[in-house]
Amino acid sequence: MTAATNQADVQASDLIRRILAESPLKAAGFIVTIYGDVVEPRGGIAWIGNLIETCAEVGISETLVRTAVSRLVAAGQLSGEREGRRSYYRLSRSAGSEFAAAARVLFGVPEESGWQFVQVMGPAVEEAMQSLRRAGHARLNTRLAVGPARPMAAAIPALIFRADVPQDHNALQAFASEYWDLAGHAEAYQTFLTQFRALSDSPSAPGFSPLMALTIRLLLVHRFRTVHLHDPRLPAAALPDNWPGKAARQLFAQLYRRLSPAADAFVAHTFVTASGPLAASTPTTDFRLEMLAHEAI
Repeated sequence: MTAATNQADVQASDLIRRILAESPLKAAGFIVTIYGDVVEPRGGIAWIGNLIETCAEVGISETLVRTAVSRLVAAGQLSGEREGRRSYYRLSRSAGSEFAAAARVLFGVPEESGWQFVQVMGPAVEEAMQSLRRAGHARLNTRLAVGPARPMAAAIPALIFRADVPQDHNALQAFASEYWDLAGHAEAYQTFLTQFRALSDSPSAPGFSPLMALTIRLLLVHRFRTVHLHDPRLPAAALPDNWPGKAARQLFAQLYRRLSPAADAFVAHTFVTASGPLAASTPTTDFRLEMLAHEAI
């Protein structure tokens, strides 16, 4: 980690060390966060030198970065390009679609959904059930699942039955607590709030150096992405009272917007492709900030 240049950075460095001790990072996962937050909305291509420098700020070595990038290439998420002595890595088309879908969940205004029952057809039952689980559904029996009525990333051969919204909220909450691990998701949101709330309370947050602002924002996105994308995101009526997911999302929106001016300036000053520096802002980054403005505390 680069030596802190002011008191705000000193405090942030201590916070980052505590967060990393509680929630260690994996290189590939953090690189995915860099692409999702910084690279994808600015064209989808990055110089590996920028990846190495950025990962170093959270204690990930150059060797681990190069190994993780190679694995992401082998998995079809990145493709490599060379320009002189420099190596650049571009998001694949399929990875770009996945990143765009994840961004809609992280930055878009949450939509209140209804309910549906899904009866899986065909022989690939377990594969279909895994896709349904990732879409927030709970398995009721061998082929039947229930969950929020929203589009799924992958097409599944199934019969889908829309369901009326139950009027007995207590019974609905009891049903949800039985079929989904809501306590585990609530604990994950509480951990996120505990880790990052100090930044919201700190009057020094605007004084972070541009590098520190980007580092904190990436860590913020990484932790919130990990928690929020695993959450089944059930309709509000099914959730326990005082559900921490709402407070976590508000905190994420507030901090993301506060950190972005300095973080984006650092991106424009430092991140490059073969055709020149990345932009400080694009229509996509502007849209993300606009969407989060509706939810910031």
